[in-house]
Amino acid sequence: MNILLALIAGGLITLQASINSQLGVILRNTLLATLVAFSVAAFVSAIVLFATHPYLPGKPLVKTIPMYLWFGGGLSAVGVGLFYYLIPKMGAGSMMSVALTGQLLTAVVLSHFGLFGLPQVPITPSRILGGGAMVLGLVLLNR
Repeated sequence: MNILLALIAGGLITLQASINSQLGVILRNTLLATLVAFSVAAFVSAIVLFATHPYLPGKPLVKTIPMYLWFGGGLSAVGVGLFYYLIPKMGAGSMMSVALTGQLLTAVVLSHFGLFGLPQVPITPSRILGGGAMVLGLVLLNR
């Protein structure tokens, strides 16, 4: 079931990025499209949050969160904005294949070192081979 949900999530991200990149083209402003997308996402997230969670974390818990963890949204804004900027130039297939390769290679490195609380999964020869296959697949998809 998790694999099916992950496949759906990947498809939704591709669909969302393609739709919102067109919004950026029509608006002639990638940053405005990014702002619209994040505003709608924040609104929908707030509705689901308040409908499903009876309480919010208190100030003592919030104070224990390391400062750098509050800036993930900035990374999201830059990453999503780049998607919206690049999809009209590269096409959805090329952009998504390059982005997915970047995501997977970054995930392998983060997991290898167990950064950000991830389970530590060492880089092995088979994982290196898998990364190489991804890069080869990227080249073949974009010929």
